[in-house]
Amino acid sequence: MGKEKQAIKLLILDDSQNNAERLVSLLRNAGHATRAHRITSVEDLQESLQQTWDLCLARPETSFMTAHEAVALIARQSRDIPFILLTPAPSTELRIDALRAGMQDALSDESDALLTLVANRELANLDARRKRRIAEQSLREAEKRCQLLLDSSVDAISYVHDGMHIYANRSYIQMFGYDDADDLAAEPMVGLIASEDQARFKDFLRTYVQQGGQNEIRCKGLDSGGKQFPIQLSFSPASYDGEPCTQVVIRAETASAEFEEKLKVMASRDLVTGLFNRAYFQDELEAIRDNAVRLGQTSSLAYMSIDGFSTLQADIGLGGADLVLTDIAQLLREHFAEGTLIARFGDDACSVLIPGKEPEAAVETLDKLRQKVEANLFEANGRTVQITLSIGVSAISETSADPAEAINRAHRLADQISHANGNAVKVFNPLEELAHQANRGNLIALIKHTLETNGFRLLFQPVISLRGDEAENYETFLRLLNHEGEEVPAADFLPAAQEAGLAAEIDRWVITQATRLLSSHRNKGADTHLLLNLSSASLQNPELVEWIAGQLKEARLPPDSIIFQFNDADVNTYLKQAKAHTEALHAMHCKVSLSHFGGALNPYASLKHVHADYIKIDGSFARDLSDPNAVQALKEMVSTLHAQGKLTIVPYVDSAAMMPTLWQAGVNYIQGHYLQPPSDTMNYDFSAD
Repeated sequence: MGKEKQAIKLLILDDSQNNAERLVSLLRNAGHATRAHRITSVEDLQESLQQTWDLCLARPETSFMTAHEAVALIARQSRDIPFILLTPAPSTELRIDALRAGMQDALSDESDALLTLVANRELANLDARRKRRIAEQSLREAEKRCQLLLDSSVDAISYVHDGMHIYANRSYIQMFGYDDADDLAAEPMVGLIASEDQARFKDFLRTYVQQGGQNEIRCKGLDSGGKQFPIQLSFSPASYDGEPCTQVVIRAETASAEFEEKLKVMASRDLVTGLFNRAYFQDELEAIRDNAVRLGQTSSLAYMSIDGFSTLQADIGLGGADLVLTDIAQLLREHFAEGTLIARFGDDACSVLIPGKEPEAAVETLDKLRQKVEANLFEANGRTVQITLSIGVSAISETSADPAEAINRAHRLADQISHANGNAVKVFNPLEELAHQANRGNLIALIKHTLETNGFRLLFQPVISLRGDEAENYETFLRLLNHEGEEVPAADFLPAAQEAGLAAEIDRWVITQATRLLSSHRNKGADTHLLLNLSSASLQNPELVEWIAGQLKEARLPPDSIIFQFNDADVNTYLKQAKAHTEALHAMHCKVSLSHFGGALNPYASLKHVHADYIKIDGSFARDLSDPNAVQALKEMVSTLHAQGKLTIVPYVDSAAMMPTLWQAGVNYIQGHYLQPPSDTMNYDFSAD
């Protein structure tokens, strides 16, 4: 989960307190927490500049100084503070004058939308400048440490430019039988290669410099005495004394080196599909980043998600799913050119790197792959299976070189496609991303406002026993309304809250409100229990359980009246924290539930560590109970969970036809719109069941 953004420190040059408060409110509504100070005198500004500030908004003139005087004072003190002039009618001449004076922009004081965009731009630029200064300092320190390591390294390392040595460490010099680095200064690198390998070495070097890609070669080295010996050379882009060059690491070949190479190959492969694994794929992307930055070469990254994989896995079993994955891997190998980097990136996803191609140019071959997979009939355990792919595509380019960001973008697109209808290819669009970020900013501002005004709604859906449990159980759902009174989908606002660092605060709001409402409801004589969903942010908060104990005590509620529910995927991600939290909750006699259970490769593994009373089985297991195989998969899961002492819940019960099957499967509890959709009140008649 991303951390909440730091509050921006804002200077305001304006005689009017009301105007200053309006500017603070404007930035706050745009999603920025602020720590603002209105300048009241020249001395006040001088004193304020002893601190760090992120932005200055100024009127052209105040009773004690002009904006030009203020920006000059800031410049004299060498402070990096973006300065924006707000004026009634900014002409072109006035704007030119402001920029020449060192201001970042001059805007109309009535254009709130433009001010928000320019403020975002300048804050982003300031953040980039600060990070660059830190990076430059870190680089200087790293270069010093690197030089020390190079000089003392047991590996033979040199830096080469245009085929000539510009640096060689002691191990390198000794490997080739020289006494001094100066002896190599006039020696081209090809002179250290045996004559029969020189032509092949030159071809390799030419291809590497022009195109990147394969960065290792084996050949015979030649020492100063004319003796030949087998070596392996590894090349990578580098810089030395600020100049671009190539780093060469040389290892003498031995039997143990060959064995190590085999181990390295084994460690880079996925055991099920034979494709590269995720770790290897991500490591290889670093070379692509270098090509993008140094050579301006754009590559395409495709993230391919198998639509409905958890349902497929439940339907045909783990072994059958592995067979399908193996067949998909073979299709990928056949479809792409030999040497293409293809990896199994996750349980239900593969990734492909297409070097030297813009995403738009890669779409055609990816769409042909999509059609090929859709048309293919896969065999698994005597059954025929048809699958589709959702493919997101992003670029690793000079202006967007971060491989992790490229993966995240392609992954997000694949998820969007899969959550729609699946079976499509979509390319990342930066303009859509800007619009998405603007909408996300507005959504975060809405979430913050709703938290501050207690504007969230809590809805309650009954969780009904099929086994005679007479207690009243409700699951609590959170709802957010926009300014028009329309409901914002939870799938939109919950991830936004998570990214903005607001998820833990929302969880606490839910717990506070729910315990208050439950206390009032139980005072009427009902034996009611609430199931509350908590985010991964709460799992990572070590003080949560102690805080919950205080809330229950204040509301005068018995601890077992609350069932705290965590998403199974979050529990697997933060297993150590989940173990500690669930043990602490049980120590104070609260109950714990896991939701969306059954989607992991080994869904029962987490139960060895996490103390859970209830398991809410993923809704995919109950989607098609007319299929005998789906029913059997559900029965097996329920039976396994019962053997471990867990009570089972099946959601999304939408028709009466599902009820007999669920009862026969041994399910303990059910919930769904057939019984009652989420409601404002806890008014379900449990006695009717």
